Amino acid sequence: MQGLISGKWNYRGADLRDADLTGANLTGANLGGSDLRGANLSRTILREANLGHSNLEGANMTAAQFGSELRSTAANLESCNLANANLSHADFRRVMMSNSNLSNSRLEGTNLSYTDMHSSDLTNVFAQGCRMIKSNLSNSKLNDSDFRDSHLNGAMFLESDLSNINLESVRNDGFSVINLANFDDANMKGAKMRNVLAEDCRMRGTNLTDADLSHAVMSGSILRRAIVTNANFDDVELATVTMTFANFSQALNADIPSYVRDLR
Repeated sequence: MQGLISGKWNYRGADLRDADLTGANLTGANLGGSDLRGANLSRTILREANLGHSNLEGANMTAAQFGSELRSTAANLESCNLANANLSHADFRRVMMSNSNLSNSRLEGTNLSYTDMHSSDLTNVFAQGCRMIKSNLSNSKLNDSDFRDSHLNGAMFLESDLSNINLESVRNDGFSVINLANFDDANMKGAKMRNVLAEDCRMRGTNLTDADLSHAVMSGSILRRAIVTNANFDDVELATVTMTFANFSQALNADIPSYVRDLR
């Protein structure tokens, strides 16, 4: 099927295990509920395609095009199994892929901006240089994942598990960007966030136990009720950070301005 030009093909429920679809144009194709385990979808065009409830475990989707400038013309990957798949440098902008399993997948350089991934499993993904600008990852699992040098501006992580996530950089002077992201009531225990650019973030009730935020830029962020036990705030400017009802006496290296009140 290499180089196939699509005309709204219907492959619903098809057995395409290990199929070579490299470079195929499957725009608008119906692949819902299909078995694509181990398939090669590198550079394949799948805008407007339906892959909902499909099994793409171990598939190669390098540089594939699922995303679009409009939600209505992006692909549907809801409730898909993408475990151990390679999604590197693929375009997933505005794709619907909630309730999906992406555990142990590769997402380096992948564009997942404006994507709806709520209630998904991204445990132990390799996502260096990934873009998730204004994406919805609420109630998702991102624990033990590598998001170094990524851009997660405005993304939503409400009540998600980000324990031991790496949001640092491969370079000593580099950083990830999470400005305006929402981590309310998320678990960020043991998160690595050295040098992270985290302006105007919402971290209300967030568990930051043992997290490393040394040299982070956090101006305007809200840490109301955050759990900061043994969290490292070395060289973090806290003058404009809202710390109400967060017990910073249990944090490490926190230089708390003298005028801050109501800390517990």
